[in-house]
Amino acid sequence: MIDYKVQIAHIIAKQEIGLTADEITEMIEVPTDSQNGDFAFPCFRLAKAMRKAPQMIAGDIATAIESESIFEKVEQVNAYVNMFICKDAFVQNVVSEVASLGDEYGKSDVGEGKKVIVEFSSPNIAKPFHIGHIRSTVIGNSIYKLYDATGYDVVRINHLGDYGTQFGKMIVAYRLWGSDEELEQNPIKSLLKYYTKFHEEAEKDPSLDDKARETFAKLENGDAEEVELWKRFRELSLEEFSRVYKMLDIEFDSYAGESFYSDKMPAVLQELKDKNLMHESRGAQIVDLEDYDMPPAIITKSDGSSLYATRDIAAAIYRKQHYDFYKNIYVVATQQNLHFKQWKQVLALMGYAWEEDCIHVPFGLVSLEEGTMSTRKGRVVFLEDVLNKAVEKTREIISEKNTSGINIDEISKEVGIGAVIFQELSNNRIKDYVFSWDKVLNFDGETGPYVQYTHARAASVLRNASQEELDKIKKCDIADFSYVTSDSAYELTKLIYRVPEVIREATAKYEPSILTRHLIDIAQGFNRFYHDEHILVDNEEEKVAKLALVYATKITIANCLAILGIKAPDKM
Repeated sequence: MIDYKVQIAHIIAKQEIGLTADEITEMIEVPTDSQNGDFAFPCFRLAKAMRKAPQMIAGDIATAIESESIFEKVEQVNAYVNMFICKDAFVQNVVSEVASLGDEYGKSDVGEGKKVIVEFSSPNIAKPFHIGHIRSTVIGNSIYKLYDATGYDVVRINHLGDYGTQFGKMIVAYRLWGSDEELEQNPIKSLLKYYTKFHEEAEKDPSLDDKARETFAKLENGDAEEVELWKRFRELSLEEFSRVYKMLDIEFDSYAGESFYSDKMPAVLQELKDKNLMHESRGAQIVDLEDYDMPPAIITKSDGSSLYATRDIAAAIYRKQHYDFYKNIYVVATQQNLHFKQWKQVLALMGYAWEEDCIHVPFGLVSLEEGTMSTRKGRVVFLEDVLNKAVEKTREIISEKNTSGINIDEISKEVGIGAVIFQELSNNRIKDYVFSWDKVLNFDGETGPYVQYTHARAASVLRNASQEELDKIKKCDIADFSYVTSDSAYELTKLIYRVPEVIREATAKYEPSILTRHLIDIAQGFNRFYHDEHILVDNEEEKVAKLALVYATKITIANCLAILGIKAPDKM
């Protein structure tokens, strides 16, 4: 596809204004108001070097380039050169490109030959996979898909929380109040009950905490009984988690959790000692970070047991050695900001310059309208229950409409689960938000069902085309694109054109909501076009031209939804 910014930059560069084409490309803007052109070039920066008022410079450039065939019109407005592209050629270029690329439209190879690790989801075993985990899970999956779409070799890691003092607590609780039968029947809910009871009892009997620490120390030292029980908790948890991942259609390349690095920590501890970075403080081993305005990084506790900071250091070193990553991305909540700052600083002090390639992608918290959650107090909402409820509610909504000719079970899953994912990704990841059923399942608002319904509407229009017409559309054998140059058609085409750029921007900023918001704009743009234009007209050339834009829209929406981890049903 023609890169219009680049093409325009080369045209302007011919005017010898003292800037390279690349510099001009960076300066070219896309006006928010289409009345100011499709592209605009600000001239403020040129005033000093050219010793002219920016308005005069803009006027000279506008006059010099207005005869170029790419432009329908060029205007000088104050210090801006506003450029209007020839609509026919633009629409033909965009629609043809989308039709020829199909499922590949929007993708690029900018990351070719570079390996990226994305660590996401990472629930704690033996604990509920609750609604709070959904942010890391779906944001991380979308970041993986964004990097994959831009040509990177991506490794998905589920860094399971399968180590630490919490397992000492869980083992103690299970031995005191658990039963094999109960554990087998309902593993996670039973373990949650034991964990909750532990904290209740520990408030009355603090010796339980000491017992938990002793138990974890035994686990870390390889005690056979503790290891066997821990393995059982881990296997049962993974079985539970896998159901949720299947519902979300999410896979991982590695489930190497904290425990995977247990045999790699002695080398880390030795390295820290050899580099004189670690010293004792109240029986614990720490790295002093006072010079960096941070509290000390605790490496081992007074009983010799490790902390997740130690395991994260070992994991980073292993990943660099094993994968030689270009980027090592951690999708973890904002609550861990200090941990990541400390951890990266320790890596820097160890002399690892690649710590700059370790990226913490933080996100805000999700809460429920009913109130906050607490694992310790047993007040949680299971993610699996939320997804099942979304499917059930969607089924109720769809059942009220005409359901003939659709697989209601399949559609309810695609739309219900897609709705939950879309709400997560439509919010700027750094912001906290409240989960709302009314917002999630609204078919008319800025939601997943609205976008999916738009895709289904486009598919419905195309089902009314003949095979001959569809063949023409796919080959872009269209005589006259002037039929799709109305305001609504042209604005929709511009939104489709921007998709590859939007995907690259969302990737660079680790921000799926950039793509999600643009996708909403495309859906709204298509619905305006659908209402403004009569598509299935008698004039065959006009009909095929309009159907071609419908086809390009359908492909674009489906491709963008796929990057967000959401299905695009043809019928709803």
